[in-house]
Amino acid sequence: MIDPKPSASHFINGAYMEDTGGAPIEVIYAATGEKIAQVHSATPAVVEAALTSARAAQPAWAAMTGTERGRILRRAADIMRDRNRELSELETYDTGKPLQETLVADATSAADALEYFGGLAGSLTGEHIPLGGDFAYTVRQPLGVCVGIGAWNYPTQISCWKGAPALACGNAMVFKPSETTPLCALKVAEILHEAGLPAGLYNVVQGYGDVGAALVGDPRVDKVSLTGSAPTGKKVYAAAAAGMKHVTMELGGKSPLVIFDDADVDNAVSGAILANFYSSGQVCSNGTRVFVQSGIKGAFLARLKERTEAAVLGDPMNEATNFGPMVTEAQLQIVEGFIAKGIEEGATLLTGGTRAGSLGWFLRPTVFADVTDGMTIAREEIFGPVMSVLDFEDEADVVARANDTELGLSAGVFTNDLTRAHRVIGALDAGSCWINTYNLAPVEVPFGGVKGSGVGRENAKVAIEHYSQVKSVYVGMSAVEAPF
Repeated sequence: MIDPKPSASHFINGAYMEDTGGAPIEVIYAATGEKIAQVHSATPAVVEAALTSARAAQPAWAAMTGTERGRILRRAADIMRDRNRELSELETYDTGKPLQETLVADATSAADALEYFGGLAGSLTGEHIPLGGDFAYTVRQPLGVCVGIGAWNYPTQISCWKGAPALACGNAMVFKPSETTPLCALKVAEILHEAGLPAGLYNVVQGYGDVGAALVGDPRVDKVSLTGSAPTGKKVYAAAAAGMKHVTMELGGKSPLVIFDDADVDNAVSGAILANFYSSGQVCSNGTRVFVQSGIKGAFLARLKERTEAAVLGDPMNEATNFGPMVTEAQLQIVEGFIAKGIEEGATLLTGGTRAGSLGWFLRPTVFADVTDGMTIAREEIFGPVMSVLDFEDEADVVARANDTELGLSAGVFTNDLTRAHRVIGALDAGSCWINTYNLAPVEVPFGGVKGSGVGRENAKVAIEHYSQVKSVYVGMSAVEAPF
């Protein structure tokens, strides 16, 4: 079993760095409530070292060929896959997610991003534009220094979803993990530099909101990419806009999952489970408003209750466990508050709703039925294992209700009528959608939201547009005329 204690708090200029002058950040294992490690928040000196080294290293990195940059990223992907077990164990220590899950969803996803963008790096070319006797050409250039601010639910994955396209385009990255899960990004930085990444190009600094604010507000930073809540996103977006910085905001959601009565019941239940209970419900794209057409409601709820109560809660390091604890006690208490609100407002508690065990922050997967659109649990993002099941009859009605939210990250539809599936998905206000499945996010597919769920996209070729800029050059080939 991997030792979760890091070599030092930060990774700066190709090496671990410690500065105990910063506020201590305790790492608590969610399964037991025990302190397993401690890091320190970055002091101004650490932030300065990170930005100075990034700014100094970036021009030479940008001057390399894309193929050379890509080779390093692909080598890092291979190392990451070779160490998947220990990285998965570290992810479990950092987040509390079951090892059964982290073995297939976290470091593997991060490695996919490094491999994918490493493969794209050599293809980042411009174009030639003929203009009669003259012509023009374009050059794709890096932005410079990018700041990544991570969320606590997927610390390994997010560090590479941001780092891989940034590095592929020739940028430097300064990454601040969530203070709740500070461990995994350090290993990512270590692996990148072991793979040959020059010093200074991927720095990791720990810290609370003040450290993030210092990074976002620094004039040497050209791009900010945040994964977080919608309220946090608004603050970071405003701060970045003050400096005219490029941004990617991957924020929260209150996403609909629409299940028509011709859907296969077990497939629909599987989709609802994936849309609500993976990572103990701590996923931004979760389809937490499950709209079920009346003809299938009884069968759906009966099967959902049976399968939900079969979840195996326990030691996350035991691969038989498939449902882990909440990430922190504070988050558990927030979710318990929503559950109490659901009961108070008249929803039917079908199953769950209580803590499990005497150690750690386990909450049984919770399902509410007979939820109406105005209830708090149907309006606000809970970020925990709480599913709201709502009834519907009419397609046009359910589309209008599904869209009645300020957020728009994801949406899903289950039906055997593919014409209807495409029609409904086309009408839903969401950026990342699924038909007859849910929450799959391969690196080849863009990921991101609309409305209050953010701007920009992560993953896929479109991410290159968010980590680079185009220079246009007009070339005159004849004598220049002017009016005087």
